[in-house]
Amino acid sequence: MKLVCYMEEERDRLGVLVNDMVYDMEVLHPDLPTSMSMFLNYWEDAFPVAQAGELMLREGTRTSNRGVPLNDVQLLAPVPFPTSCRDGYAFRQHVEAARRNRGVQMIAEFDQYPVFYFTNPHSIQGPGDVNCMPDHLEKLDFELEAAIVICKHGRNISADDADEYIGGLMIMNDLSARRLQMEEMLLNLGPAKGKDFATAIGPWVVTLDDLEQFVVPAKENHTGRRWNLSMRCCVNERQVSEGNLADMDWTFAEIIERASYGVDLYPGDIIGSGTVGTGCFLELNGTAKVEDPNYAEQWLLAGDVVEMEIDGLGKLTNSIVVEDTDWSLLKRKKI
Repeated sequence: MKLVCYMEEERDRLGVLVNDMVYDMEVLHPDLPTSMSMFLNYWEDAFPVAQAGELMLREGTRTSNRGVPLNDVQLLAPVPFPTSCRDGYAFRQHVEAARRNRGVQMIAEFDQYPVFYFTNPHSIQGPGDVNCMPDHLEKLDFELEAAIVICKHGRNISADDADEYIGGLMIMNDLSARRLQMEEMLLNLGPAKGKDFATAIGPWVVTLDDLEQFVVPAKENHTGRRWNLSMRCCVNERQVSEGNLADMDWTFAEIIERASYGVDLYPGDIIGSGTVGTGCFLELNGTAKVEDPNYAEQWLLAGDVVEMEIDGLGKLTNSIVVEDTDWSLLKRKKI
């Protein structure tokens, strides 16, 4: 099932996508929650009812004239108001390449435990314009990722059980202002301002029942599901990145286990996978400059269109827009 959030009469609504038509939850059953937040909070009761209604629509045993063509709705982030947002570091290929490009050895701790950082849940957005300040355009980067949304409360969740807490998967673009990020991380704290201005997710949440055919086992000595889903990113219609979600070394289940240790996870929490190998300009530029020191770095510019596509999860499209201001944090440095 594809869960879609969209704008209707100046408020967010929850629907399902069936054959390029969006149906409000009330079409499936009049008692279903009409917002993603409420739907996640009542997941165990609401999901089976919605699943049955969606199946009847797909099979034609239930008809409705209340569907709206997908192109006619204003899509929002599929989880418009996440309770929190964490982002992992699950792909060894990305970490290894980034460290090699900096001339340092692969860090042994990567293989010992999964890690994540917190980013700003209030800066989550869906498809459409990404509004940036001038400083963000100083080495602005995309990051090709997938993300999960938590669908039930839990604490101290074992990796063996953690997949039961995943409501579904979606595409994530962890946009990064690299100059701000690199400067603040010189102080061994962060990332913070380099990341907190925008994180795009979407275009919808795909529930795990729709992804069963793509499930593959975890890598050796790991626990949880992976999904064999090709991942691509294009900038201005030119493909710049390609990977596969099955390349995750640490699984979402293992990240959930670490995140929930001594901590409550709640319905609506988002957790990203981290960047797939080749999934950002920082890595691509570094690799190219190892081969050719004179290589001209690529970064996102105002007006660029970023399209991320993951098999089974759809396509997330964002355009880079710079705000009309000369306000700059970088110019306010004391020295």
